[in-house]
Amino acid sequence: MVEDLGGETWLRFRFIAPQIAKGPGAIAYDRAAPDMEHLCAVVALPYMTEHALAGQVIVVSLADRPVEFGAADPEATQYFEAFRAQDGTCIWEGL
Repeated sequence: MVEDLGGETWLRFRFIAPQIAKGPGAIAYDRAAPDMEHLCAVVALPYMTEHALAGQVIVVSLADRPVEFGAADPEATQYFEAFRAQDGTCIWEGL
C-alpha cells in the first residue's frame, strides 16, 4: 500500500504471522523485530526496485490474523516497525 502522509510517501508491507498471537509460546515483539527488518530488506526493497517505487518511509507490520487496514481489532496482535531505505539497506526509524 502506498500513502502520502505529510508530504512523505509511506510504503506499507503487511504480513500475517500467526505465531505472534497471544498465549503460550507466542513470539514477543523483541523476537519479531529482527524478522521485520529482514522482511524490509528481502521483500520491501526488492519490491520497490521491481515496481519503481520510491518512498521515504517503509512500514513493515505483522498481524496474527487478517485485519482490515485502519480497522481496530482488540483481539488481534499486531507489531509495526518503520524504516528508511538508505544505500540498499533498511535503517530503523524507531517511531
